[in-house]
Amino acid sequence: MTLTEVWLFLQQGVLSGLVTGSVYALLAVAFVTVFKTTDVPNFAQGEIFMVGGYAALGMVLVQQWPSWAVIPLTLLFVAAITAVFQRVVMEKVIRSKGAGVQLVIATLGLAYVLKGAVRQTGLGDSPRSLPPLVSTDTVMIGDAFLTKLDLMIFAVAVGTMAALFLMFNFTRVGKAMRAVGMNPRAAQIVGVSLLRIRMAVWALAGLISAVTALLIAPKILITPDIGHIAILAFAAAIVGGISSIPGAVVGGFIIGVAENLVGLFISTNAIVVAPFLAIMIVLIVRPQGILGGKLQVKKV
Repeated sequence: MTLTEVWLFLQQGVLSGLVTGSVYALLAVAFVTVFKTTDVPNFAQGEIFMVGGYAALGMVLVQQWPSWAVIPLTLLFVAAITAVFQRVVMEKVIRSKGAGVQLVIATLGLAYVLKGAVRQTGLGDSPRSLPPLVSTDTVMIGDAFLTKLDLMIFAVAVGTMAALFLMFNFTRVGKAMRAVGMNPRAAQIVGVSLLRIRMAVWALAGLISAVTALLIAPKILITPDIGHIAILAFAAAIVGGISSIPGAVVGGFIIGVAENLVGLFISTNAIVVAPFLAIMIVLIVRPQGILGGKLQVKKV
């Protein structure tokens, strides 16, 4: 391989990796947001993402609704599912003094329910894809090629993460979510409603998952098993720091770029190994993640 080919592959791998990494970063942010606020790993994250894709697919293919209606309805639908699940199931387990393992099992139950419900609709019988919202014409950046759809995915994903940053730092509900994540008892003492904030956090995670599904669905085949993409979001969260939202973003981009570079320079068969190799390296060098702080026991 010549230096020219190496430089070309490097450019293509990094640019393509930033696009896919932005998708992983969004899902990782959704996962970390729930975990940081409730101390519960949401193992239904992939299925929530999958439902977002199928909700949009049903509205487009079955109802034949226009995109301007499909997008907000998909966001509201998925956010409502996660909010109701938290209020009806998770809150009941919390009030019955359920341990963390019971809360985790509840999220696994949600995953199976969502996947079963999608299979019952008939849409999951064969792989399908959403029509792209923008042109798929190629654009040359340096010596690499991306599509206009890729650029839109990256721009919307980064814009969504910027909006989340502003929300967490400059809005009342965002500051309340951060307070609950730091010390639920202290937040409750100063007037924060734990019930409302936990419900809002789950709704927000559903909203982020729906945005991710709408972005990536035109580029992949939608099946009831596409929730496995969330495994890469978990990897991104671990690499960046399981309790750090900025870390989740950094981890997502690292996983995305690493995948693409491994596929170009080594083998496409090695792509599946890259995220887990990144996890092992980070766990050995910095167990708390790249941007994760020191492990602390929360006071209650």
